[in-house]
Amino acid sequence: MSTKKSTLPPGFQGRPRHVPKLHIKRGDLVKVLSGDDKGKTGRVVRVFPKKGLAIVEGVALVTKRVRKSQKYPQGGIVEVERPIPVSKLQVIDPSTGKPTRVGRRLENGQWVRYAKKSGKVL
Repeated sequence: MSTKKSTLPPGFQGRPRHVPKLHIKRGDLVKVLSGDDKGKTGRVVRVFPKKGLAIVEGVALVTKRVRKSQKYPQGGIVEVERPIPVSKLQVIDPSTGKPTRVGRRLENGQWVRYAKKSGKVL
């Protein structure tokens, strides 16, 4: 037994207890709000909820040098999408085509996401 006191506040274990819910899902059409790609739109390819990041098709492209392999028989320089923070993304409402905030409500015992501008289910 050590007599050393913990410097963490009471009830804090140093890691999140759960993964936070995100307003972005794979397949959503989103608009980039800030950064180098501000104003661009694209589909969400992959989401990393624990890190709060998402990969959007055609947005945040970086060049990567790759070695010859079965996947890249030529090797050379390849453009790949890098993850960007979900806080910089806003879902585009399918009915209006404009960016909107996302809310959650209970419908028929099921939680659904809805567009705050139009009120329609996403």
